[in-house]
Amino acid sequence: MKKTAIRDVIEDQAEERDRFYKHENLIEREQLDFYKDYVNNDLVKVTTGVRRSGKTVFTHLLLQNKRYASVNFDDERLAFAEKEDLNNILEALYQHYGDFKELLLDEVQNIYGWELFVNRLQRSKINLFITGSNANLLSQELSTHLTGRTVQIEMLPFSFGEFLVWKGVKIPKTTTRGKAALKRYLEEYIKIGGFPEVVKKPTIMNTYISSLYSSIISKDIILRHNLKYVKTFKEMSTTIISNFSNLISYNKLKNTHDIKSVHTAKNYGDYLSEAYLVQLVDKYSSKPKEVMNSPKKVYVIDCGLINTISHSVSENFGRLMENIVYLDLMRRRSIDRKLKIYYWRDYQSREIDFVLQKGKKIDSLIQVTKASGSDEVERREIKSLLKGAELLKCKNLKIITWDYEDESIIDKKKIEFIPVWKWLLDLT
Repeated sequence: MKKTAIRDVIEDQAEERDRFYKHENLIEREQLDFYKDYVNNDLVKVTTGVRRSGKTVFTHLLLQNKRYASVNFDDERLAFAEKEDLNNILEALYQHYGDFKELLLDEVQNIYGWELFVNRLQRSKINLFITGSNANLLSQELSTHLTGRTVQIEMLPFSFGEFLVWKGVKIPKTTTRGKAALKRYLEEYIKIGGFPEVVKKPTIMNTYISSLYSSIISKDIILRHNLKYVKTFKEMSTTIISNFSNLISYNKLKNTHDIKSVHTAKNYGDYLSEAYLVQLVDKYSSKPKEVMNSPKKVYVIDCGLINTISHSVSENFGRLMENIVYLDLMRRRSIDRKLKIYYWRDYQSREIDFVLQKGKKIDSLIQVTKASGSDEVERREIKSLLKGAELLKCKNLKIITWDYEDESIIDKKKIEFIPVWKWLLDLT
């Protein structure tokens, strides 16, 4: 690329950045205060997450009191930039911003060879902030050159709490009216999800998410991995998303979609996970081989995405609730790095939705149900929880409900029943 063209891009992006952050109504994400402590250290800060989840805005907010430079490599004018152009881009940044100590490289993985460039910048003591839409940005590419000198920040679409902040909701949560209002907002959140643009304007949900989904599938997966059987991959992707909060087997996916091998089916699932469209959760077991061979449990990164892409959603409110709970556990895991999330199932098909492990200890067991009263909680949910508690030696037992709150002693074990809105807002 010509230097003059690069300078034009940098200047245009700087003007756009100034306009956006002066006039846009932005909310501070819940993780912001936690990660502010990392701003001034010498680690490379890498914010990853699904496209349009707010990674760039989050990183700009982290840097809002700094005199920093930035470049967005998702700009189509930089689509043909090569690693040889990176030094010219750096020069243009210095020309526009002057001397800076902090630098944001947005979607830098679009440039082949970017890792060596980042390594050089880090050695020159520039405080680096990177965003990317691929979960392996750290583990496979950057960590090769910057072992131990990075910190990863996972950004998801808005949480329920952030959704309420955007809506300007200030409700006394202890009143009957306040609880009813919160449940109405939660129903809306479960319907439209948390992508910031959709929260701002819910009427665009189907069009916006369909376009975003197509872009992620084509740009972040098919092109990135040079997939040959595009139609098959797209069909399998829809199947996996439609099985949200359910178990999937790679062997069954292979047979259903006439894929040549289980290995290929697993690769396809991994690609969806890397792009943050889905999360594939392992079964809890002390035996590595059992973990490897067991079905995975599917959760989708946003309920609006489920409601737009999935084949059948109408009767699956309980599964949507479970998906919402998983996403909030993901957010908690991004702060508490010791937290690991599994499901549990025994040979009699007794199942626990979430097994939370911290270190070597099982911290808690969680079931999710759409029950609104004690009579609606299915006995099998409780029996599975009690059996899991016995085998996994865990006393912290929770059942997250739609609208039932209580504490019961069953078979000498205490079980907390917590309304989902209360759990999501961390009011327990």
